[in-house]
Amino acid sequence: MSGPPAPQHGPAPDWPALLERACRGEGLRSVYQPIVDVARGVVAGYEALIRFEDGPADPEMWFAAAARHGVVDALDAAAVRSALTGRSTLPGNCFLSVNVSPMSLVTPAVRAVWAGQGHLGGLVVELTEQTPIDSYDVLDGDLRRLRGAGAMIAIDDAGSGYAGLRHLLTIRPEIVKLDRSLIVDIDLDEGKRALVEMMGTFSGRLDAWLLAEGIERAAELEVLTRLGVPLAQGYLLARPGPAWPALDPSVALQLLTAVAEHHAGDTLRGLLQPAPTVRTVDEARSRFTDRTVDVVVLLDEHGRPTATMTAETALVGQAHPGIRFNVDTPLAEAALRAIGRDRPSRFAPLLCTDAGGRYVGIVPVERILQAAVGGVDDAARSTRAKSR
Repeated sequence: MSGPPAPQHGPAPDWPALLERACRGEGLRSVYQPIVDVARGVVAGYEALIRFEDGPADPEMWFAAAARHGVVDALDAAAVRSALTGRSTLPGNCFLSVNVSPMSLVTPAVRAVWAGQGHLGGLVVELTEQTPIDSYDVLDGDLRRLRGAGAMIAIDDAGSGYAGLRHLLTIRPEIVKLDRSLIVDIDLDEGKRALVEMMGTFSGRLDAWLLAEGIERAAELEVLTRLGVPLAQGYLLARPGPAWPALDPSVALQLLTAVAEHHAGDTLRGLLQPAPTVRTVDEARSRFTDRTVDVVVLLDEHGRPTATMTAETALVGQAHPGIRFNVDTPLAEAALRAIGRDRPSRFAPLLCTDAGGRYVGIVPVERILQAAVGGVDDAARSTRAKSR
């Protein structure tokens, strides 16, 4: 036995009149939500989101009503036109992602919008998951034309609905957007973490970028950073707004810090150790009166490291010309450069700097070798465990 009908709040929307206005481009506008490059802590692009000023606020209700009244292609075209109004002012080095349903993509109304845009470089056409794709052959021609004009293709809500593996394999998108259901509480769910990691590997094989949307908690972002997801979007990072919302500097700093900490074990940063700094040979000699000092770093007039000195070399006024490395240089790259030095300097400590060239510490070559041996040991232990 069914329960009582749900209470009605106000009169039902006059959908024919509302849709007629919206399809003419009246009573709707676009807002833009930043898509963030996690590794660099900068905005890489924006997703255009439609907002309706009359009637219900939920866009899904509008598109469902448009489907019932047979005008979904006209509403899609109006939404795309609205999204593209700010394209000429899009910040440099950013892309603009525009949503459109697969069924509308092949209609004359939407095709006319693309035709009026000229070259489509910097645009991402994001195929939504409102309806299944009955025939990929029907889509193929339009996707080819869009790519030929410079656009990229994205698949929305991958991991749910119709966005299955066949969908991804057939369309071969440039961006794969993870469904928000996979992101919510990912820090508490090992299964979700495993699936996102698998999707990252799969997207990499397709030469596509993985994008996690709907991030609202710091713990979710931390896990996604650890999993190496390159693009992120959500209220935690930035809310939608008029063209073009900026990323809060504190959020950018948090991202850069998290990425640096995550990769510290794979770079020189994880092996840093302090060493005293001096400006002259005489100053170096005086530092070695402290028997606990093994090496000192010679700085130039700008405070940049140039060489290392030991007690023996300081005594005769010699220094080992240093080789400078950014502190986030991968260990393998640093090792190859270090062993390529002249024999007398081959095992001199590496001089590490930050992005501004400022001295931050040294890394003895022996520590790099120890890290490499430790990695080999870990791999060997893992192999032995799997063979049991």
